[in-house]
Amino acid sequence: MLGLQYFSFSDLWNPLVLALFLVVAAAYLVIVGPFSERVKDAEPATGTQKLLFLVGLAVLYLAQAGPFNLLGHVMFSFHMVSMALSYLVAPPLLMKGLPVWIWRRIARRMPAKSLSFLAHPIVAAVVFNGLFSMYHLPVVHDYVMLNFTVHRLYYIALFVTSMLMWWTLLNPLPEGRQASGLSKMGFIFLNMVLLTPACGLIIFAPQPLYATYSDPSVWAEAMRYCVSTGSSALLRSFGGPGFFNFLSSAQEDQQVGGILMKFIQEGIFISMLGYVFFQWYRKEKREDDDDPRSLDGTGEPFHSAAK
Repeated sequence: MLGLQYFSFSDLWNPLVLALFLVVAAAYLVIVGPFSERVKDAEPATGTQKLLFLVGLAVLYLAQAGPFNLLGHVMFSFHMVSMALSYLVAPPLLMKGLPVWIWRRIARRMPAKSLSFLAHPIVAAVVFNGLFSMYHLPVVHDYVMLNFTVHRLYYIALFVTSMLMWWTLLNPLPEGRQASGLSKMGFIFLNMVLLTPACGLIIFAPQPLYATYSDPSVWAEAMRYCVSTGSSALLRSFGGPGFFNFLSSAQEDQQVGGILMKFIQEGIFISMLGYVFFQWYRKEKREDDDDPRSLDGTGEPFHSAAK
């Protein structure tokens, strides 16, 4: 149904990149396992941390080098799912999977003073969502999809800024500046609002916006970065009625992509909103119970004595 049978194993799974990801996974397990025993003040990663990191790595691979990457060059809806996996799902999993001692060493080697402004919540939200929205302007999107070096650099920039955006919510350094629960909730709402215009443009556009998904010659040119077949061979092989025939419904595919992106983003951030609110409520309740002014003469909270 998706037409994956038209592509080779190498096209679908990109073995060289898969090997690179496996090396990263193996290196991670060594560093957070046996190697951590030789590092002062380092604690081995927990089973949960290992699982989160490896799942995040797998998600990033599937989105950027596996089948989702290939399908994202064929159908706009899969492109948006790939973007959501790359920048809304993988970063928090990877961040939560790294032990604190690794984050401390990363922080020491970062040019903190010159780049610290990028980690400011509002700046991080505006930069990431701005880059994401600008990328989906038709002229920018088609240019990036047709220029491999620009494509990779832009995706790296999106990944780095997405990590900075998630830092406000998941700051893994206990000694670092932690945003309050109320600030985090406001930050989540800001991110939800900033991405809405781009999704609205995509969903309600009266015609297909992207030549990459509506012009066969442009599509074939962009596809040659994903497959070994040349653009002319792609058109000869996949131009017939046996292929997806996705070009005849490019607008519908575009609308589905915009809706999927917005629903995935809303689902992730609403879940995060619930988690932050619950954590904030528990912290406030614990502080109220520990406040001496909230205790009666017997040392019990007023609300307990009232019962």
